[in-house]
Amino acid sequence: MSLLRKLYRTTKVIAHFSYAAVELAVTQPKTRAARAAWLSHFCGRVLRAMAVSFDVVGPIPMQGAVVSNHLTYVDILLHSAIRPCVFVSKIELRSTPLLGWMSMMSGTVYVARGVGGSAAKAAEGMAKGFRDGLPVVFFPEGTTGVGDEPTLPFRSGLIAQTLEAEVPIVAAFIHYELSLKDVAQGKTLRENVHWGPQSLISHLWSFSGLHALKATIQFAESPIAFSEEAILHRKIAAVEAQAAVVALKAQG
Repeated sequence: MSLLRKLYRTTKVIAHFSYAAVELAVTQPKTRAARAAWLSHFCGRVLRAMAVSFDVVGPIPMQGAVVSNHLTYVDILLHSAIRPCVFVSKIELRSTPLLGWMSMMSGTVYVARGVGGSAAKAAEGMAKGFRDGLPVVFFPEGTTGVGDEPTLPFRSGLIAQTLEAEVPIVAAFIHYELSLKDVAQGKTLRENVHWGPQSLISHLWSFSGLHALKATIQFAESPIAFSEEAILHRKIAAVEAQAAVVALKAQG
């Protein structure tokens, strides 16, 4: 049954991606808002195909910036399915077959660490998202964790750029819960949901065997109140942003 479930889910997801690729090629949404709306609908369809349900706690940010913990690629689907938004991603995604093209078409802003001019381009891309009235979502950890700690240390670059633009930043925290059937079969969040050292293909294959997954995404009631020191020093701002995200875990 597990093999059949994996094959069925994988086939459904491939079908959704194939349809979405054709849809993008035909419609070619021109504005950032139209692209974000397309991505939101697409992510909702994929979550349903993967038997992922979710609850939202707190007010959903409809503008400004959102910083979130990062455990798996499903995080991106969740943030987008809730409402249209703009993502900031590592430049490596741009070269990923199909996903790179789709992310570009959906309005993703790319950033390359250590490359001259990349920070300025990322800031410009985020500014366009802010001007379009869309929330801009980024994951300051810079990679996915396996859940051993609430979050990995936050990188300061994008946080500092957002503060310089005087844009409010709202904290978000994502938590996943396995079904009782999956727990009884020995499945764990660390091995089957959170994306650690596995390759993308192997993790997708493992993930597709789950009966169901429940996600909860919690948003803070108000933007992060950064200290005066954080406004002046980006490293302090990163620490305070991380603390705000981790605090949501304690509330959940």
